[in-house]
Amino acid sequence: MTTTRNPQAHRTRTRTDIVAPWPSQAMLGLLDRDPRTLAEGDPLPLGWHWLHFREPVRASSLAPDGHEERGEFMPAVDLPRRMWAGGELRAIRPVVIGEPARLKSEVLRVTEKVGKSGRLVFVSVGQTVVQAGRPCVEEEQVIVYREAERRPAAATARPEPPERPEAPVADWTETFLPTPVTLFQFSALTYNGHRIHYDQPYVTGREGYAGLLVHGPLTALLLLDAAGRHSADPVSRFRYRALAPLFVDEPITLVGTGRTVEALGPAGSVAMRGRVG
Repeated sequence: MTTTRNPQAHRTRTRTDIVAPWPSQAMLGLLDRDPRTLAEGDPLPLGWHWLHFREPVRASSLAPDGHEERGEFMPAVDLPRRMWAGGELRAIRPVVIGEPARLKSEVLRVTEKVGKSGRLVFVSVGQTVVQAGRPCVEEEQVIVYREAERRPAAATARPEPPERPEAPVADWTETFLPTPVTLFQFSALTYNGHRIHYDQPYVTGREGYAGLLVHGPLTALLLLDAAGRHSADPVSRFRYRALAPLFVDEPITLVGTGRTVEALGPAGSVAMRGRVG
């Protein structure tokens, strides 16, 4: 069963920021590349606006999972587990590093589904990055809220990956190892207090996962970055969907076949699939 409702009062939010070079340089360091290759006046890589437009939140306004309490901007969904489910990015014109910009956000849809895993609530958020009065990036993010894990103790074992049909020969393949330091740095860069990325007792005992989870946005940026480096033309559009969790200290294989890009877990199962244009 699927129920879609309009968000209450069309929740909107606008944030301003100067697109300083430091977050991009720190992201390059996280990727083990020379931080000095991006500076003021350079175009911001697609998706890297996620490193900007962060505002401080009072400690008393944080929920038990480390995120800001719901109800101010995100709807007050009564499900405890939050995950980044996917989205779409579209580049209109470059965002220039070193210049002020504005991020306009709006809750577009709230959709509730009931399936084998119980209730799911999907919240779609539309965002536009505006610089010098002109839109530069348009995107839609989809966040999913899920019920509590019913058997957290049993969840500490990795599930067997489903059999994957024979895949075509990839055009390119890379490997990335997310360490605890990687997750810490990305959480700091994105001002993300979600405890599933750094609090081992919380993520295994409360949420029932097998270990610390890799950020969905980090996986998406790894795919975008690799696709851009292996493409003759700049990537201007990216649609992606998260399919399974990825865990700390387990290698991620990034694979590109035509316009399709995938992030694979260590057993070869697809954790995120996207398409670039």
